Amino acid sequence: MHSTRAFITRAAWRANLYGFHCAKRGIDIAGAAVILLLLLPLFAVVALAVRLESKGSIFFRQVRVGQFGRTFAMWKFRSMYVDAEARRATLENAGHLSGGIRFKMKGDPRITRIGRLIRRASIDELPQLWNVLRGDMSLVGPRPPLPLEVAAYTLTERSRLDVPPGITCTWQVSGRSEIPFDRQVEMDIDYIHAQSIRFDLRLLLQTVPAVVFGRGAC
Repeated sequence: MHSTRAFITRAAWRANLYGFHCAKRGIDIAGAAVILLLLLPLFAVVALAVRLESKGSIFFRQVRVGQFGRTFAMWKFRSMYVDAEARRATLENAGHLSGGIRFKMKGDPRITRIGRLIRRASIDELPQLWNVLRGDMSLVGPRPPLPLEVAAYTLTERSRLDVPPGITCTWQVSGRSEIPFDRQVEMDIDYIHAQSIRFDLRLLLQTVPAVVFGRGAC
């Protein structure tokens, strides 16, 4: 009798989890498609501005790590000069940047003027809607890390890879770069344990004022 109840409980849990994932994916596809269509004029303006200010590609492609450690190509509007990596080496040698995988610099000279504007408003992240349509990412979830970051993860930090990465997340709407990495991990793990459609919709709504007011933007 006990084993039968346990089986039924597990089956109900799996059914609820499957239903949640299906609903979340449906919201991702519908939401990303609608936002992309609505923002096509903005995409055109940003693309033109990026191209006019500096030579190089309009988009920036970077390898990131997704759910279960799978890598994928994440897209952004290019916000740095094409020789940003060479400039980084110069800045590090001059002591303006601390070495390492993760770093931020106020007034980073590698960022173009247009790049600074689109970063502040998170417009540079909008091409990731294509990643959402492809299934690489979700609208809501932990931000996708770099492979070198994942290589240095602790066992606890690796649990961030249990769900699809997202365009926005709890710490993105609560201060972004102002929140230290350890706290970002805690907030991501808390999200994974508490995730629900209602929670996702609330985070999406909170993303709007966070972007408008540029809280924690570099």
